[in-house]
Amino acid sequence: MELLDLARAAAGIGTFDWDLITGRLSWDDRLLELFDLTPATFDQTIEGFNARVHPDDLGRVSELLDRAITTCGDYEAEYRVLCTDGSLRWIAARGRALCDEAGDAVRLLGAAWDVTDRRKTQDRIARALEGMAVGYLVMDADWRIGYVNARAEKALGLPRAELVGGIIWERFPGTVGTDFEAGYRRAKDTGQPVTFDAYYPEPLNAWYEVRATPEGDGVALYFLDITERYRTYQRNELLGQTTHQLTGTLNAEEAVARLAQLVVPTLADWCLVSLVSDEQHTNIRRALRDVGHWHTDPDERALVEAYARVRLAAATDEPFLARALSSGEPVVIERDASERIRAVLTAGEATELLEQLAPESAAVLPLRGRGRTVGLLTLFNGPARGPIPPNDLSTATDIAGRAGMALDNARLYREQRSLAEGLQRSLLTAPPQPDHGQIVVRYVPASQAAQVGGDWYDAFLQPGGATVLAIGDVIGHDTQAAAAMGQIRTIVRSIGALDDQSPATILRRADEVMERLMVRTAATIALARLEQTPDDLQRGITRLRWSNAGHPPPFVINPDGTVLPLTRVRADLLLGVRPDSARHEAEVVLDHDAVVLLYTDGLVERRDEDLDQGTQRLQDTLEELAGRDLDELCDELLARMLPHEPDDDVALIAIRLFRRDRPRPAQAGPNVVPPDVPPHRDVASHPD
Repeated sequence: MELLDLARAAAGIGTFDWDLITGRLSWDDRLLELFDLTPATFDQTIEGFNARVHPDDLGRVSELLDRAITTCGDYEAEYRVLCTDGSLRWIAARGRALCDEAGDAVRLLGAAWDVTDRRKTQDRIARALEGMAVGYLVMDADWRIGYVNARAEKALGLPRAELVGGIIWERFPGTVGTDFEAGYRRAKDTGQPVTFDAYYPEPLNAWYEVRATPEGDGVALYFLDITERYRTYQRNELLGQTTHQLTGTLNAEEAVARLAQLVVPTLADWCLVSLVSDEQHTNIRRALRDVGHWHTDPDERALVEAYARVRLAAATDEPFLARALSSGEPVVIERDASERIRAVLTAGEATELLEQLAPESAAVLPLRGRGRTVGLLTLFNGPARGPIPPNDLSTATDIAGRAGMALDNARLYREQRSLAEGLQRSLLTAPPQPDHGQIVVRYVPASQAAQVGGDWYDAFLQPGGATVLAIGDVIGHDTQAAAAMGQIRTIVRSIGALDDQSPATILRRADEVMERLMVRTAATIALARLEQTPDDLQRGITRLRWSNAGHPPPFVINPDGTVLPLTRVRADLLLGVRPDSARHEAEVVLDHDAVVLLYTDGLVERRDEDLDQGTQRLQDTLEELAGRDLDELCDELLARMLPHEPDDDVALIAIRLFRRDRPRPAQAGPNVVPPDVPPHRDVASHPD
């Protein structure tokens, strides 16, 4: 007994003995000390005990005592004691009720000790947990929830009273079979923290960033609702994809049509994209055309496609589309969209399809260009998703604005391209028609308006009867380059047509004239002169004399099918670089049926290959096409050599030589020269 007393004293444990028959409550000295009492101040009654217990804890402690007495069971409690100086002390107590033979409790024996330091530590931890900016939830080895902090309550949308004590898989069935369950179990099995992001469906409908950490035999979760961050990321990602989509192609209308697949399902369940006709119409059925549609449910896409085919034809004069077009402002239908849209449609297939699609809410967003509406983006949501929230509507408005500007830029592009190409074509006049040759010209504009304007061809007769062929490329690719090309072409043409000067002389004099007229540009040019003496005419041959100012070499296709690049004369400086630049020329004799081809660098230059590779590819292609009709040869050459959307404009001029007594070639093949220039395939008299 003495040893037991020593142990109790060493542990700071006080004891109590409550005689339930007499009501006397006996405490030892240590217990009196714990309650800040003395034998003189403690009246040895349960009321004296109750007077020291904190009022907020008294009801719970009394209930625990009554339960132990009623059941003749154990008593266990922790509570606060009010000291004389007003301070608080935490007491832990354990006891047991003793019963008589009849089973009635007659005594309650127990012990108590000071746990203030431990509770203070726990309180500090609890305050820290409650004050955390993230949710905190603890599960035991059986996945039973033991603690939930305030942030977790808010993030999970349930009070902790409903959470604590529940099994995680039962409280949150949406975690079963998902990244949540996999992450929790991996943390428990491996003893290592696991971090992941995952989406929890309705009723939470939220994204969470979770860190699952082993704690004791269970797992503790630190988590944060990142729904808004995730949606912001989605919006930014969507805006980035939209910008890339709209700027990644020259066909803005096609890009805008594909916009439907970008905004669904991020912003809506399904949508339609419409474009405004270039012609002004007051009738909505003629002013709009649907070009894009999409639905988040693959099974519903056929319905949306069918609805897009018929809805405009069924629209009345005052639908929501017309309001968005006329005002330039979004039109939002927050509820009863099916009924309200059906009211502005003529009864029939459109209303039947609308009934099957059953939108509950909708928003019509104008695609605004520069001072005009160029299209509409219409978003639809079903009943489960609800109205489009303000953030999503703001994002959709931003996307609609970008799409509108892309469409307007496409319009300006078409106008600029038409202007540049029109100027270019107006400067490319018809070549002459010599009796000893068939001349064919081709011009293919670049796919980008800014790249149109520098390439040109020309052919003219000199007073002595020689035919001069020219091909050139002005430095720069825009309308200014087209204008400069017109100047240089006119200079070369005027000088060459005055008398019978050779190609080198023509280029040298053109340098002088450009310097005198202050034409501040430069150009590559290959100039070839086809001439015949009476003896040459009798023998059926033609002399080709040429000079090259920095231009790709011309090619000759011989009658036997061999192909020869004209590289015997080196390429001199570009025209317009130095007025005193030396010019060289060379001569070659050609048989009848030979073909001479002059072209600009757009035919052979590619971003993915060097110029030598392109030139070799041209030679190989000409060898394959040798012997074909000249029109067919030129058309097939362009088809094989040029990409679908050429980066640069291309001009070429070709002549097939033949005897005067040979019949003219049949006029066949498509006319791919400018529409205002007739096909140049006839032969005409060429004086000796």
